[in-house]
Amino acid sequence: MKSFRQDLQKQLFERKQNALMRQRRTLFSPQGTEIILDGSHVTSFCSNDYLGLAGHPDVIQAYHDGLEQFGAGSGASHLVSGHMASHDALENELAEFTGRSRALIFSSGYMANIGVITTLLGMKDAVFEDRLNHASLLDGGLFSGAAFKRFPHLDSDSLDMQLAESDGQRKLIVSDGVFSMDGNQACLPELIRISEKHDAILMLDDAHGFGVLGEEGGGVVAHCQEQGVHIDEDNLQVLIGTFGKAFGASGAFVAGSEELIETLIQFCRSYIYTTAMSPAMAEALRKSLQLVRKDNWRREYLAQLIQRFRNHCADLGLDVLASETPVQAVVLGEAETALEASQKLLEKDIYVTAIRPPTVPVGSARLRITFSAIHTESQFQKLLDSLEEVAQINNRASSK
Repeated sequence: MKSFRQDLQKQLFERKQNALMRQRRTLFSPQGTEIILDGSHVTSFCSNDYLGLAGHPDVIQAYHDGLEQFGAGSGASHLVSGHMASHDALENELAEFTGRSRALIFSSGYMANIGVITTLLGMKDAVFEDRLNHASLLDGGLFSGAAFKRFPHLDSDSLDMQLAESDGQRKLIVSDGVFSMDGNQACLPELIRISEKHDAILMLDDAHGFGVLGEEGGGVVAHCQEQGVHIDEDNLQVLIGTFGKAFGASGAFVAGSEELIETLIQFCRSYIYTTAMSPAMAEALRKSLQLVRKDNWRREYLAQLIQRFRNHCADLGLDVLASETPVQAVVLGEAETALEASQKLLEKDIYVTAIRPPTVPVGSARLRITFSAIHTESQFQKLLDSLEEVAQINNRASSK
């Protein structure tokens, strides 16, 4: 169908004209702070490997040991013949780590999020989501068939009002723990208060909080608990985490009550009808979990880098969104400006991607700069020195 191809060409052309065309770049090296990108050696400041565990020798060795013991693949879904001893051990350790009765592992965060929401909700129900939630959370809400409501970012008053007006049979509040493109945190105590007021279920996706917040990397929940907030599986019923960020690998998990996890095993389609995670990956994740909990120095070092970076950006007059996490968003405005700044950094062998609409709202294109516990002092200083040119680009764009 020639018209079909022409329609696609037109759509792609419009995206390119608006400086919104996405491009894949190829790495020829392991994940790390120094990588080979499209054949060039660059310093990376855009990976989610916050603790530097993706290339940790102990994690790699655990993967190798898992391959020798269990082989490369699980061979089937968890409910057929694919649930292996390594999966079971990882789930038990995650339950203990999160302080929950049980945990359930998924092949990806996207599958976990859409699976949980579509399992818990139907057409008679209602879901309430922060406007800046991750796409997987928004998609899960839409796919569920429930009445779908979005409240302004971190606006608890609007959420309260929406819940009061809802006649949903079951009500589910969904929020990121740490927002992936902004780096700020949900106000978990306030979400708990509102959910209890309206007899709603609360679901938190803490993909970017686990590992980097809390003394042992327990994420937003642990961070709040250390400040005296009471949180358990009865006032935060659904807790999601992913392994593709601070854990340095891939996959995801859901932690909660016995009843929640058993319900997902029985009814969650994205769990039931998917081949189980590689058992070798599960062994690597068990080692990652140990390092996440033990190596508090990684979080302490990250905190130092973050504060120094924010101070430097303030001196340069750069607009950096409020964040105490490794996600630091330098907002530049238009997509063209963000692309120019990203290219200028790449010319200095610094890799930072430009984040543009529709991932972020129109007019808020940005550099999403992320830090890792294995960034060296010289790498960090190299970034700081290069930010002066970013500031110049931003100033030129602002004066137009």
